[in-house]
Amino acid sequence: MNIEFSLASFLRAVGRSVCFVVALALPLGTVASESVVDQLQLGTKYSPLKQITKDNVASLEVAWEYHTGDGAHPKPGSLTSFQDQPSLIEGNLVVCSTNRRVIALDPKTGQERWVFDPKDPETGMKKCRGIANWIDTQAADDKFCKTRIFLGTADYRLIALDARSGKPCTEFGDQGQVRMPISKPEIFTGEVLANSRPAIVNDVVVVGSTVADNQRVEAPSGRILAFDARTGQQLWEFDPLPRNPADPAAKSWANGTEGFGAGNVWAGMSVDQKLDLVYLPTSSASSDFYGAGRVGDNHYTSSVVALRGKTGEVAWHFQFVHHNVFDYDTPSDPLLLDFPHNGKMVPALVQNTKMGLIFVFNRETGEPLVPIEERQVPQQGRVEGEVLSPTQPFPVGMPAVMPLGFSPDDVWGFTPLDEWLCRKKVESLNYGPIYTPASEQGTIFSPSVGGGPNWGGGGYDPESNLMIVPSNRIPTIVTLVPREKAVLKEGQAIEATSEMIFPVAGSPYVPKVQGLLSIFGAPCSKPPWAALTAVNLATQKIAWEVSLGSVDKMSPFPMPWDLGMPGAGGPLVTAGGLVFIGYSLDDTLKAFDLHTGKLLWEGNLPAAGTAVPVTYEVEGQQYVVIPAGGHSMYNSTMDDSVMAFRLKR
Repeated sequence: MNIEFSLASFLRAVGRSVCFVVALALPLGTVASESVVDQLQLGTKYSPLKQITKDNVASLEVAWEYHTGDGAHPKPGSLTSFQDQPSLIEGNLVVCSTNRRVIALDPKTGQERWVFDPKDPETGMKKCRGIANWIDTQAADDKFCKTRIFLGTADYRLIALDARSGKPCTEFGDQGQVRMPISKPEIFTGEVLANSRPAIVNDVVVVGSTVADNQRVEAPSGRILAFDARTGQQLWEFDPLPRNPADPAAKSWANGTEGFGAGNVWAGMSVDQKLDLVYLPTSSASSDFYGAGRVGDNHYTSSVVALRGKTGEVAWHFQFVHHNVFDYDTPSDPLLLDFPHNGKMVPALVQNTKMGLIFVFNRETGEPLVPIEERQVPQQGRVEGEVLSPTQPFPVGMPAVMPLGFSPDDVWGFTPLDEWLCRKKVESLNYGPIYTPASEQGTIFSPSVGGGPNWGGGGYDPESNLMIVPSNRIPTIVTLVPREKAVLKEGQAIEATSEMIFPVAGSPYVPKVQGLLSIFGAPCSKPPWAALTAVNLATQKIAWEVSLGSVDKMSPFPMPWDLGMPGAGGPLVTAGGLVFIGYSLDDTLKAFDLHTGKLLWEGNLPAAGTAVPVTYEVEGQQYVVIPAGGHSMYNSTMDDSVMAFRLKR
């Protein structure tokens, strides 16, 4: 792919792509060793391995590289991103490619052992955010499919594979697969698909979905489905839009839920096996930016919902955004950890949000462990028919990891002219604190519709109580265009330099989303444009923050400015005192000092590592592995590589 590698053209590409971050999601957990299967679903992305330390990380070198054969040359208009987080299962390093081919590699050499191809149909979204692993404790050790891999597909199938051979588990569903029901006919293939890692709660497989954003008000249901891990029989379903008037959450829908959909779980889910609870990070109801008709707070959407694994019953829930018309979905898997509270350690759930707000709960009861208060939020600019929530919840005492709002005082430019033009642009728009609503005038969203933190979520070190969170920092402009004034291609968003326009059939308004950029294509906001932040959850203070990514590879001449490069992915935290992360578009894997944020090492990648690194040990040698395939909507370098690093021998 030919790309104009100038800063201005790159940032125009960022402007085009920021609104698409909403569709991304994150696989669960971190591979430390194959003996800690449950750790994969705690969301902490922590490894106890410590052969690689702050003192020797600089001597990391490439151990091996593997090419999947998928995604290096994406089709025009497709959203292709290699977002997998590999898993170590039955002695194999299991990778899921952008076409959702499941590949088993020798973790020491990267040599291919077996491949399963689900024969996914062609869709506009090419990504796989991980697979799930389950062990049948009732089966004999040598039984076929005792250890299973579960995979979701683009045509919404759930597939079970034998982890040793990669062959379908014929006793599961119909010869190894279940075709999951969709609530209504799709308007295009892939309107509903399964991108993220399924959750396994004891012997139950729980599957979420990606429902295409802003295509129609009457979107398909974002219901969560649960299946018997042995047989594939459907056990229960949960719809984040309460369809039963007797459900207590139905009171938060003044006009009922008829005619609305989504609320789906496109991010990863976390699981507490002992409590038999699966935790759902839910998204907004349709449509994302205009909610007339769905008057009320709209529970259980834009929430964390704890369900009983056996029955699907709601144990507790909390809503982060009332009546969400900001596209502030709950974007990542919750972190399940022990939290210091009133002098003792309490089993907790920590949820990062697109808003940069951090919420902490007792994960058994839902009791807030950090106080939460309702605060008045802006109403100016709301369009006709919209009934906004007058307040939104904020955690008290816990810092936000990014600015909450934007004004002319926040503008920035490379030159005085750039800054002056940005100020004039901002002054012509609707702006203010967080939750200033979308408008016909155009409203600055800061945090952006894509965050802030997104599907990469956070990593957590239990020794220091530090949570590490990446975030994007370029605001977006959201304009609600009256339908009669909008120009649309049927069923498609229009791409026009730095904006995306979505059809939202059935809505009187068509949303236009674009980056807050100057006429030269540079952000109007102060650097860093992406950051890595360490929050001490015990003291509830930011321990350190650094820019994440350099612009040098995107400029026509050497410019090693660490201004932060917007990207995607998540961190890996290790007991060696390190944070590994790809994320940014400068095609590197970085290692930071966990305690200070100092950059200690950079390893070159063939493409952006918009994924989550993992680590494991083989024959006494610790490896760090990251998929390096880039992200097409960011106009990044594209490839199909899996890169492994280890210390020099």
